[in-house]
Amino acid sequence: MSGMPNWHRSRQTIFLCLILAQGAHSIEECVTKLYDVFPPARWVGSLVSHDPAFGFAVGNAILVAAGLLCWAFPVRLGWRTARGIAWFWTIVELGNGISHTTMSLLRGGYFPGVATAPLLLLFAGCLAVIEVREV
Repeated sequence: MSGMPNWHRSRQTIFLCLILAQGAHSIEECVTKLYDVFPPARWVGSLVSHDPAFGFAVGNAILVAAGLLCWAFPVRLGWRTARGIAWFWTIVELGNGISHTTMSLLRGGYFPGVATAPLLLLFAGCLAVIEVREV
């Protein structure tokens, strides 16, 4: 790992931080019952269970597990697919952070997930900078 370029180590670290931020975000969404106020979240939960709380929690656990697998193998090990995977997660999490922030602004108050949305924006933004500089 000592011969690894700095951008690769930075990508690994920031990517892991992004996935951990998504984990915190998922917990916030579950605790604050996003599925009760946002129909697409309720739909995601219904794919897994008739109980929206359980289904939504399982869906979020699968999302975070997928992110950790992406970090553990392609990103951490520097596979050729790492850059595309990093861009995919960057776009998804920027959209996630922006949408929660926008919903909160439109509501004029708290919207489930907005407290951790800045973490998604921060780490996805940092990852985007790393990916752009790599070109």
